[in-house]
Amino acid sequence: MRIPTPCGPVSQAVHDHLDSGAPLPDLPAAPEPTSRDHALALWMLHELAYRGFDGVDPDLEWSPDVLRLRNRLNRDLEAWLRQAFATSTLPRTVTGLVDADGDLPGVARFVRERATADDVRRILVQRSVYHLKEADPQCFVLPRLEPAAKAALTELQYDELGDGDPARVHQHLFAEAMAAAGLDPTYGAYVDEADEETLTLNNAISLLCLHRRLRHAAAGHLAAFEATSALPSADMVRGLQRLGFSEPVWRYYDEHVEADAVHEHLARDICDLVTGGDPELEREVVFGAFVCIALEERCARRLVPEPVPA
Repeated sequence: MRIPTPCGPVSQAVHDHLDSGAPLPDLPAAPEPTSRDHALALWMLHELAYRGFDGVDPDLEWSPDVLRLRNRLNRDLEAWLRQAFATSTLPRTVTGLVDADGDLPGVARFVRERATADDVRRILVQRSVYHLKEADPQCFVLPRLEPAAKAALTELQYDELGDGDPARVHQHLFAEAMAAAGLDPTYGAYVDEADEETLTLNNAISLLCLHRRLRHAAAGHLAAFEATSALPSADMVRGLQRLGFSEPVWRYYDEHVEADAVHEHLARDICDLVTGGDPELEREVVFGAFVCIALEERCARRLVPEPVPA
């Protein structure tokens, strides 16, 4: 993957550092966590822990300068998320958050009822930033867990990664959906088109999964993600079929209708196992679930246009 096109001073500095070794800034005043400049810069720094960039030294993943800037941007993102959680009126349980999410319009309902084929392609472009690396962030959580929770997460991840069959890896199924919809299925192909909301959602997942101290929040995020996937996936299938998309496009979502109903129970078990009934750890789980629901809602507000008045 090539280095993304910068969109502001911080992402420009990161781009230049990766491209030519130019120094990174000290950032006495970093951009707001909700700016695309912040989101893109942090996404690029996170990506060094995944598949990296063409021609960029892999050792930069552990460069002190890279880690210093990544930690600064992550601290700002986490502070913003913690503040949003503290002031939110959403429920303070995973179940309550999931139920609240069911009352929101959502992208899947839009696709089911009124999206056009161009709307679907626009949505797939944004979703590709995560789904082409689906389940990769959660792999970082595995070594941070005790045996029982580790075994449950491994069971879930084994399914996400195709039960040993490369053709059934969910990332691969999404790439096939992209290609069948006439889009570029290459990993990272659409980062330049990614909205701030999309990049921030992806950064939050990496933030939770790459930091051991946030493993309980990562479990909560996963639980909310899985619990809000099965029914929307069914809506996506109906909408894609309504629009006449071929089977490879909707097969990815059809796979998730049944799989994520099972994964929801596994993910909730993981939350119980990692907290052991500790109220403080349970609050961290709820924080992670909130991050999932709140950031998905931000993405939906960007992706779903207001209906035209009759």
